[in-house]
Amino acid sequence: MSLDPKLKPFEVIEAAVRSEMDAADFYSRLYERVKNELLRGKLKFLIFEEEKHRKILEKLFSQRFPEKELQVPEKSFLPPIVADVGDEASVLDLFQAALRAEKTSEEFYKEGGEKAEDETSGKILAYLSRVERSHYFIIQSEIDLLQKFPDYYNVEDFHFGQDMVHIGP
Repeated sequence: MSLDPKLKPFEVIEAAVRSEMDAADFYSRLYERVKNELLRGKLKFLIFEEEKHRKILEKLFSQRFPEKELQVPEKSFLPPIVADVGDEASVLDLFQAALRAEKTSEEFYKEGGEKAEDETSGKILAYLSRVERSHYFIIQSEIDLLQKFPDYYNVEDFHFGQDMVHIGP
């Protein structure tokens, strides 16, 4: 991911706020499609994290640009999580799209941190990059489970296969 050099620092933060809002919304909608309590807990954690990131970015914006009013764009220049999946996407497809989005966010924050004009912004963006990387690995582990147990998300509790695997004639 390469940041447009024409973007002003405050525009980058505004777009990042939009991206975090979109991510929290995406995970909230995915949460509604999932029955498995462990997976729902992980999605709740991701929702909390994305909302926390939004607040961090809003605070950074107000500290760095006290003379400006935060104007969150309708759309982020970062690709939305579901940009490349259709309306009838499976839960696995949605997790795979989320994986790509977390990787893009990690790269965005890393690059932003490297280009930051002040030390505080650089540290905050580097922190967000690392956290997005941890989200990547959370999602990757869920993808691994969904590939091995396709109905894993659709049962309230993991029953060691009796609800997910047919054994017999």
